[in-house]
Amino acid sequence: MQDTFHYEVRTPENYDESKKYPMLVGFHGIGHNESFTWNTFDELTDEFIVVGVRGHLNYNNGYAFYYLEGFGKPDMETFDDCMEKLPAFVEELIKEYPVDEDHVYLGGFSQGAILSNTLALLLGGKISGIVSMNGYVPDFLEERYGVKDVGHLDVFLSDGREDELFPPEVGGRNAAYFKEKGASVTYTTYDTGHTIGDENKADAVQWLRDKI
Repeated sequence: MQDTFHYEVRTPENYDESKKYPMLVGFHGIGHNESFTWNTFDELTDEFIVVGVRGHLNYNNGYAFYYLEGFGKPDMETFDDCMEKLPAFVEELIKEYPVDEDHVYLGGFSQGAILSNTLALLLGGKISGIVSMNGYVPDFLEERYGVKDVGHLDVFLSDGREDELFPPEVGGRNAAYFKEKGASVTYTTYDTGHTIGDENKADAVQWLRDKI
């Protein structure tokens, strides 16, 4: 297993390596760490293999997967570097554990949502669904990297109606993009800012449970 990214894995209580389990890989927002995954998805560890991934770059008192030139504008050198490393990392996680490959999900907030969107488009059929909260689909993906078919993909998108960074009009574009690509999309806005409220968290967890 490559050690590019620090990560923590939690498995069901009666974990049996002879069985196959759904997997959820969680990605935090910039300046945070892998505790995002447990704060948001810990309830799923009875059913899923859950992986909390930490960004490999230092950022303030936390971590990042890539740096920014400004809000909504990645630093392309570090974004490209992340895209060279992260897809292979996710693929290795899937191989490392007894995973039901028909149920591999990605979940993230802000930068983590952007990564979930991006990885689903780059990995295609290897990803079953994504939980993408308060992020966007980068407009350079198709030209820069090429994207795979996502007609099979289940997508949970959410935003805060008072989100000052990525307002609901961004989420609406995300939903339209994935629908145009043939994905099945659930898109919901909540009475929050750039954060994950309790209702959003509960809906995301239930959505994932409903997929297995």
